[in-house]
Amino acid sequence: MARVRMSRGKFDGINAVADKKGVITALAIDPRGSLKKAIAKAKGSEASDAEVIEFKALIAEVLTPHSSAILLDPVYGRGPSTHRAKTCGLLLTYESSSDEVAGKGRLPDLFSEWSVLRLKAAGADVIKVCLYYDPDDAAKINTIKQAFVERVGAECRANDIPFFLEPICYCDEIGDEQSLAFARVKPRKVTKYIRDFSQPQYGVDVLMVEVPVNVRYVAGSTANTGGLVAYTVEEAKEHFRAAAAEAQKPFMYLSAGVTYEVFCETLELAGEVGTPFSGALCGRAMWQAGVPEYGKGGAGAVRAWLNQAGVEGMRVLNAVMAKGAKPWWDFYGGLENIEVVG
Repeated sequence: MARVRMSRGKFDGINAVADKKGVITALAIDPRGSLKKAIAKAKGSEASDAEVIEFKALIAEVLTPHSSAILLDPVYGRGPSTHRAKTCGLLLTYESSSDEVAGKGRLPDLFSEWSVLRLKAAGADVIKVCLYYDPDDAAKINTIKQAFVERVGAECRANDIPFFLEPICYCDEIGDEQSLAFARVKPRKVTKYIRDFSQPQYGVDVLMVEVPVNVRYVAGSTANTGGLVAYTVEEAKEHFRAAAAEAQKPFMYLSAGVTYEVFCETLELAGEVGTPFSGALCGRAMWQAGVPEYGKGGAGAVRAWLNQAGVEGMRVLNAVMAKGAKPWWDFYGGLENIEVVG
């Protein structure tokens, strides 16, 4: 493998969100509007900004000693970021509407009052952008999205900070991304977007990708409680292999809203295949059951829940990661094959 050149800022930033072994186990708590609505539903009354901030701060306080990084937003997350463990790196999200994107094409947008320079000054080790992307969508839509990613990549390059891209596939014609119909087309869409955004013009340093199958439709999976099947276990494994083969950048898997038990089972399947994933981003799977606790009993109740169920969930996730995940630098042939410049 040819020797890889990497800037000092990019190299140090990725290492800041990885553990000593080079594996990224990140906890995501960047939802804004959707989290506020969930807290309000749990309380039975309107939720305040202060409550959203407090909830995020509690997660950072209790769970970051068990993760290598935390993903937060610059609106509600700057205060909570100060509650994270000293060993925990910080990813800040740059897109303004990752949890509320709807409409034809699902076009992306950035925080108008933030820039990569400002996010870096606010303490970010890594810039993260979520992008809803259907590789089979109309060219006029995807051209806009591709140019959008190129601009963010250039901005991160200019500020010498890593760019982590989180593509999420969809299909307007099918609609329901949890349906059997979508499960059947998902492997091809995930494989195509991994190939697309691995290209150098985008400036992506790490891809945060969906697993290429919906485990609810894998025959024999514990998540398959409805009996509908889109793929056998062997077919699911082949989809993992095919998608991973397209990656030209280190990549990590997203929990995508499933329970942490299902996510761990999925990561174990990826590990069995030998998929060279470098980490995982676990969000609602790890903390969503704490929202009702917060709504009913406030900070004390959710802290108690986090110290038991939340910490146990992180323990299980870390055990799975220790078996299957590979150091991010292994994607480039090892640390000795990376030339750090600057």
